[in-house]
Amino acid sequence: MEAASNVLRSGEVEVHPADGLVRVGGRVVAMSMRELRLLSALVEREGRIVSRADLYRIAWGAPLRDGDRSVDVYVHKLRVKLEEALPGHAFIHTHFGFGYRFSPEPSHAFHNGDPGA
Repeated sequence: MEAASNVLRSGEVEVHPADGLVRVGGRVVAMSMRELRLLSALVEREGRIVSRADLYRIAWGAPLRDGDRSVDVYVHKLRVKLEEALPGHAFIHTHFGFGYRFSPEPSHAFHNGDPGA
């Protein structure tokens, strides 16, 4: 991850937190402020697993409550937006029981629906 002038970069993902702007593969991707906070937190910690509790605290500014699945819902929204902008790539990886890790990489054939790959 490269940070310059408060711009976060990882592969083809570019996040401008101060401007509320995200580009993936050169395309602007619309994000809510909550999605932007979550994506920024993940990109800043690229390659490291970030717990759901930490992500909730960063994006919502409060402790995670038992049974709250908000982080999972928003991570799903982020995955859809990122993967629509750059098909054939996976960005956010789940580590069950631990949290999520941001690491842009090509998708495996069973993820992108290409039976010939």
